[in-house]
Amino acid sequence: MFPIGFLNMSAIITGLYVINFFIAFTIIFLERKDPSATLAWLMILFLLPGVGIVFYFLFSQNISRQKIFRLSKFEEASISNALYEQMNDIRNGHFEFAKLEAKKWQDMIRLNQTYSEAYFTQDNHITILTDGNHKFNSLLQDIKKATISINIMYYIVKNDTLGRAFIDLLTKKAQEGVEVRFLVDGLGGRQLNRKALEHFKAAGGQFAFFFPPKLKYVNMKLNYRNHRKLVIIDNEIGYLGGFNVANEYIGKNKKFGYWRDTHLRVTGGSIEDMNARFILDWRFASKEQLIISHSYYPKVTHSGTTGMQIVSCGPDSPKSEVELGYLKMICNAKKNIYIQTPYFIPDSSILEALKMATLSGVDVRIMIPCKPDHMFVYWATYSYVGILLSAGARIFIYDNGFLHAKTICVDGEVASIGSANFDIRSFRLNFEANAFIYDSELAYKLESIFEADMEKSHELTKQLYRNRSHLIQFKESIARLLSDLL
Repeated sequence: MFPIGFLNMSAIITGLYVINFFIAFTIIFLERKDPSATLAWLMILFLLPGVGIVFYFLFSQNISRQKIFRLSKFEEASISNALYEQMNDIRNGHFEFAKLEAKKWQDMIRLNQTYSEAYFTQDNHITILTDGNHKFNSLLQDIKKATISINIMYYIVKNDTLGRAFIDLLTKKAQEGVEVRFLVDGLGGRQLNRKALEHFKAAGGQFAFFFPPKLKYVNMKLNYRNHRKLVIIDNEIGYLGGFNVANEYIGKNKKFGYWRDTHLRVTGGSIEDMNARFILDWRFASKEQLIISHSYYPKVTHSGTTGMQIVSCGPDSPKSEVELGYLKMICNAKKNIYIQTPYFIPDSSILEALKMATLSGVDVRIMIPCKPDHMFVYWATYSYVGILLSAGARIFIYDNGFLHAKTICVDGEVASIGSANFDIRSFRLNFEANAFIYDSELAYKLESIFEADMEKSHELTKQLYRNRSHLIQFKESIARLLSDLL
């Protein structure tokens, strides 16, 4: 006779494997994930049956079939007609490009039009911001001058010194009668409790969480976070990039030290597209039925000649719009590719494209941070840059604090800056927004910034990489196994 405790444990283990079987069936036949991601999930489920089930319900719910951002028939027709007319004019040679580099890269512009429904504007003026204090000084000054509307979306807003000052200013603007809409991701904004927002709401400010937790301390959607960072002021000034709102982003965190990021201040026609992206996210999160309409806001004052497209992506769609834009840039590169990213976990298409570019004589340089904010992600990153190092790419480790910039610049002509990292999470699991920019002057500035950052970095040579310890190699191997889930 077996003890009762043994029989109970046996029944529990059997039950876990039965549940694992049904989850595995769902992953393989219903969710149709990428094969490598499927194999990674099966490994976790059957090696760690209990833990694997919890991880699955926290990280692997599939929302690709959910239509969470809905356009009205009028909006859909207006956007489709505008895109069709622009694409037709470019195809027939009737479109007058303001810059030679935009004309040279018109096949990429068309890719973003057809695949991402990204309208091309070329009347933009862009300021690059790489320091947190400069970025927030500029942003707060623009917010102070707002007279009509402030639309804000961030992944992280903390209840710290910077976060409270930010909310206090938004409260003041709401008291002045400015329409203030404040959207924060439900996970990244978990510090923003009722008390932190009570004065803002009492002043008439509107607030919403994107995918808020259904339970107070448990968010069942740890994946599928809104990672976008967008601010649109009076529909005339926009901000987009990598900075969130917390003390560490202005260098007030000893763990990270100086925070090196890249953000854009934008004026011009692309503001309409940035605002449309915000409105779609806001409608889903708040249920307020704002309308995407050119007549809803004042006419934009055009002030530049930079060509730009706003491309967004998310797990609600099977597409990987930002990734495909990156891939097009890499495949078309003739001279150089400069990439800065805190996380480098590419899928096979990006990895092979970068290897091919390097082996073809393109100067490929990738810069990553010297310190991790997510340990598994860091060691997976170290593993993948090692692959490209062996192919001839140059790898730089930023030593002057924490590098959080998400930029790619190609041939001194085209660049992308936004919220998307070079990792599978940004390509398929997070909601992201990037600017694709066609302007040699701005691309040259980005190259100069990269080269200045090289002076604050050390180069990871083949010799240094070969001499890494066995412990680091072990960490890389484990992290690589889980790279499709990171």
